[in-house]
Amino acid sequence: MGMKWFGRVVLLLYAVIIAAPLYFVFISSFKSTQHFFASPLGWPKPFTVSNFTSMFKGQTIIKYFWNSVEVTLGTVLIELLLGSLVAYAIFRLGGRLAAILFALFLAGLIVPSQVNMLPIYSLTHKLGWSDKLYGLILVSVAMLMPLTVFMLKGFMQVLSKEILEAGSIDGAGEWTLYSRFALPLSAPSLAATATFLFVMVWNDLLIPMLLINSKSKLTLPLAMLQFRGEYVTDYPMLLTGVVITAAPMVVLFLFLQRYFVAGVMAGSLKG
Repeated sequence: MGMKWFGRVVLLLYAVIIAAPLYFVFISSFKSTQHFFASPLGWPKPFTVSNFTSMFKGQTIIKYFWNSVEVTLGTVLIELLLGSLVAYAIFRLGGRLAAILFALFLAGLIVPSQVNMLPIYSLTHKLGWSDKLYGLILVSVAMLMPLTVFMLKGFMQVLSKEILEAGSIDGAGEWTLYSRFALPLSAPSLAATATFLFVMVWNDLLIPMLLINSKSKLTLPLAMLQFRGEYVTDYPMLLTGVVITAAPMVVLFLFLQRYFVAGVMAGSLKG
């Protein structure tokens, strides 16, 4: 009984630690600048939505929002397609060759992404991808590929080799086995990976900061830096932008949480 209550207290403390920053960000988005500095943790008095109306005034934030949508969806879709193909190929090959290929992708996880910034900037500049959204998508795909292959390869291990072998006996080619058997059976795992990738790309600041220069092509996290001045930071507007930026991730997780949990469990049960 004592350990049971101890676990509950630990979970309660953890929930408070998670909820406190969320509460602070949410209530601050409905405060004026004067009230924010006068009472940072207090309830908004008066309760105002002027920060949201100012944010959407001129529809600039909508442009940044769609830039983030384009980059995130483009990256996640390409990443899932290529990553699932590589993971399926490694799973089907087996043996030493598969182990070598998998080790090469794992090597990409060892080097910190910050170390690659200079060669990435130089390469994208030479290829003409700088300040292009498609360049940002391609670079994001390349940098996330080792992680995607690592995740999907583990998920692919739960596939029944007997089903694939039965399909091969019936005359199905590898593309048919991949598209009609492997992908449908891996749907929860793909959804879990897609959710994880969506959060990473949507919140990414480093790569857009490196590649994007034009104001019209800013993504939402990069656009939030506009509210930080040299001497003064407009915190209510900045936190309003954080709420707007976080809203799609919350909605996505609410819709895909069942698949996310199923996919994670599928990948863990195999081991």
